[in-house]
Amino acid sequence: MSTVVVFGSTGFLGRPVAELLAGDPRVSRLIRPRRAELDLLAAAPADVADLLGESRPAVVLNCVGRMSGRYDELVRGNAGVTAVLLEALAAAAPRARLVRLGSAAEYGPALPGTAQREDGPARPTGAYGISHLAGTLLVERAREVDAMSLRVFNPVGPGVSAVNVLGRVRDLIRAATGDIELGPLDATRDFVDVRDVAAAVVAAAFADDPAERVINVGSGRPVPVRQAVRLLAAASGFAGEIRESAPESGRSDTSWSQADTGRALRVLGWRAGVPLTDSIKAMTAEESA
Repeated sequence: MSTVVVFGSTGFLGRPVAELLAGDPRVSRLIRPRRAELDLLAAAPADVADLLGESRPAVVLNCVGRMSGRYDELVRGNAGVTAVLLEALAAAAPRARLVRLGSAAEYGPALPGTAQREDGPARPTGAYGISHLAGTLLVERAREVDAMSLRVFNPVGPGVSAVNVLGRVRDLIRAATGDIELGPLDATRDFVDVRDVAAAVVAAAFADDPAERVINVGSGRPVPVRQAVRLLAAASGFAGEIRESAPESGRSDTSWSQADTGRALRVLGWRAGVPLTDSIKAMTAEESA
């Protein structure tokens, strides 16, 4: 039985992680610090060390991060938070395992038709991917702490925000009185359900002495974004026209994303199981709830 600390337990990714852990017999105590109690984005290592010293966790899960903002905000939210946690763990709970959520954006531009491997090149050109890659590099080099970084591909499903392309389309459809305008939908993405992501995080939390510190979390299935948008429109009963005349969002620096999931299966015994159609159904069910 273990004490587990989950930072960011009320967010899109953190909420289903906390829900899974709440029913896990391996967890004796689940601690979910609220931002009002400890703001990880502003905390110093000593502040976090105080919490960890009191709770003596076996596992610390970081579901806190920034998806947009200025360069300094992205670096602080993704790499800086990781550095704070690594220092706090080394000081107060050196035997605990840290699992952080990274991003497929760490890979940068990818060759269409190829799956990204954890031991392959990681050359992001955008600030978001760079900030997450910096966090992952810190994890890889912090040998005094048992730490892992999960490169999450394109999470979708219940609770997804408008930062995600399908979340943005869902919101536009919900508010539409006629046709809607989007940016170009030429990209191909590896969509993975948030509930599958949560299962991967829990698997990483309790994996036996994993030999690898960086693991992809994706479905392994490349899906054209245009196809996914059409599925969402059909599931929502949207009869208007979807135009691709708006400017590009500019957050992603790659038109192709596909996870090689072999390491996740080998190290964690995990593979994605929720079909994209089910993820979309969950999103449209939220609309009518």
